[in-house]
Amino acid sequence: MEFHSLGLSGELLQAVKKQGYTSPTPIQAKSIPAIIKGKDLMGGAQTGTGKTAAFALPILHNLSGKKRKNKNPRALVLTPTRELAAQVGKSFLDYGAELPLKTQIVFGGVKINPQISTLRRGCDILVATPGRLLDHLAQETISMKDLEVLVLDEADRMLDMGFIRDIRRILKFLPPRRQNLFFSATYSSEIRTLAEDILHNPVSVEVAARNKAADRVEQFSTRIPRDQKLHLLTHLIKSNSWYQVLVFSRTKHGADRLSKKLNRSDIPSGAIHGDKRQNTRVRTLEEFRTGKLQVLVATDVAARGIHLEELGHVVNFDLPQVAEDYIHRIGRTGRAGKSGQAVSFISPEESDKWKAIERLQKDPVKNLDLNGFVPVIQEAPARGGQPQTGRSSGNQGNHGSRRTGSGDNRQRRSRPPRNRRSAGSSNSTGSFGRGSKSGASSGSSKQ
Repeated sequence: MEFHSLGLSGELLQAVKKQGYTSPTPIQAKSIPAIIKGKDLMGGAQTGTGKTAAFALPILHNLSGKKRKNKNPRALVLTPTRELAAQVGKSFLDYGAELPLKTQIVFGGVKINPQISTLRRGCDILVATPGRLLDHLAQETISMKDLEVLVLDEADRMLDMGFIRDIRRILKFLPPRRQNLFFSATYSSEIRTLAEDILHNPVSVEVAARNKAADRVEQFSTRIPRDQKLHLLTHLIKSNSWYQVLVFSRTKHGADRLSKKLNRSDIPSGAIHGDKRQNTRVRTLEEFRTGKLQVLVATDVAARGIHLEELGHVVNFDLPQVAEDYIHRIGRTGRAGKSGQAVSFISPEESDKWKAIERLQKDPVKNLDLNGFVPVIQEAPARGGQPQTGRSSGNQGNHGSRRTGSGDNRQRRSRPPRNRRSAGSSNSTGSFGRGSKSGASSGSSKQ
């Protein structure tokens, strides 16, 4: 199947070709015809499956065939994060470059007045995060009375982030007669309830089993003490020549701390999270995209919307609090038909979290091959001495004996631990190929 068989206009077909796409993905092939016909849709698709184009292209097609009555938006796309809003907005702008349609993007974390000025000039498509859209609705700087299409993108993540009340408040501002498009990678009872409230006789499109990782992502895991995680991460990056590695941290402070430690080990790294200023996040993402940074350390919220088609490796330095987030995390790699690897570090206190992940996704997870990794062990200080934190040399797994002070404050080599099985669904042991520098594209923004 090719795009021209889906009923899209010539301008959109040219735009798709310009973006380098020749054949639609399964979610696009199934969704585009239904959306063009004006049907409500419930789409189950993982990140990296071409989901954004699956709704952006038919929306642009339908709106371009009608004349705009006034300056009010006719399509609204709600996203959970600033990064995703920017990515989705860019897709509308790229695909609609040859169409007489205007797309605007609004999110928090930046001044509202420039957004007000832009919205006064009108738009056809509005991409927004829930909180900032409510700000505009409260100030009456925008009207939704002429809205024709509502899209909830990554609805599961919006609920995880506590946006259910905001979404229901926004729905009260929308006209009852409209087309509704609902996309989610995972499903829960809350998601089902919300979908039933919004959708009317929807077409159901599901291109993969629910709560399942993308097929092209090879998964690895290992059980390791928390104080060895940094040393193992350094070893893997250097010994395998990994470039463009996305590392997930559970907390904002943890992301900053890990980034600094990696930099001290001569691994160029940056961190993004909700406390970073928007311009800092944009700059960090661009440096990561262009290869200036080898590693990007991110929290779950900040990583949503990061689009790097050739990202080869994702590392769960800390396991997620919510098992469903594991699917979203590793979905950052293995995109656009390319393969990727996801590695999870499991400390003893995270065993229950890993069990929940295994129950959720049921995919085989290989044991990580720790050959060549030598843990860095700090001896206890002599009685009356002051403990002193030692640093790993970080030289491609060569964590040799190294003094960090005088007296008993030193590091020593230790025999590597046995690589106990950490993934109940597989007995195989994984190994890695070498990484290579590559360019990619990313979108970034902030709520």
